[in-house]
Amino acid sequence: MEENKRYNKVYGDIGESIAKNYLIGVGYKIVKTNFKNKLGEIDIIAYDDDVLVFVEVKYRKNSYFGLPREAVNTEKQRKIRMVATSYINRYKLFNKACRFDVLEILDREVTLIKDCF
Repeated sequence: MEENKRYNKVYGDIGESIAKNYLIGVGYKIVKTNFKNKLGEIDIIAYDDDVLVFVEVKYRKNSYFGLPREAVNTEKQRKIRMVATSYINRYKLFNKACRFDVLEILDREVTLIKDCF
């Protein structure tokens, strides 16, 4: 089990590195990575122009278990919304437009799904 956690961490770190580089390349300004609180975690918080974007990164080496985006189910979306709300409250960003994006990495192919949920 411990070996599996290390494996997941390594691939998660690779996926987030690919995601950050991709987002910067398309003009996002990264504000925070791996924002955590007692409610959960948001992988990347960034600005796309003046829109505050909460990005969930999903990385898989193949589609054997489905597309990475399919792992962002309604329960995961609910948790991300709760963490995003606490972030907005903490930094008093009440008047900022915001959205939720999913960045899917399947092997080496990157797909950004804007305003996903």
